[in-house]
Amino acid sequence: MNYEFSRGTLAIIPNDEESSLVYEDDSRYIVKQKPFKIMEESCIYFGSTYDGRKNGAKEILGADYKVPIVVEDSNSIIAFPTSSPTSENCCWISLKRVKKIEKVDYNNTKVTFDNNIEIIIDCSYRVFENQLSRASRLDLILRNHKNS
Repeated sequence: MNYEFSRGTLAIIPNDEESSLVYEDDSRYIVKQKPFKIMEESCIYFGSTYDGRKNGAKEILGADYKVPIVVEDSNSIIAFPTSSPTSENCCWISLKRVKKIEKVDYNNTKVTFDNNIEIIIDCSYRVFENQLSRASRLDLILRNHKNS
């Protein structure tokens, strides 16, 4: 089963070496693809390449690594990685679905989504907060471009 990141996606979490745990509005399930592969194929599904999206975000943000990705333009679907995108433990989080984050311990952050689903992410609070901020900045800049 191929999976495309959509407005219903909350997070994509690595499950094992060959699959991901996908959280959506009211469900979660295993997809037999790695998170990075899902992101690559989602970008293609919506008319671009992952590298194209990544390079655009790099230019806009002036950042070189762990940049957020505009998965789909018209609905402003932006996802951000919790670590290096090709890392085995990288999770992808939907920017617009995050409601609240809380520090659990040094290496874990609790994320509450807009539908009140909570998950613990293997990522420090500081790193998660930085990634959330970077993705929010990208969203703001793109919205300003659309309105000018």
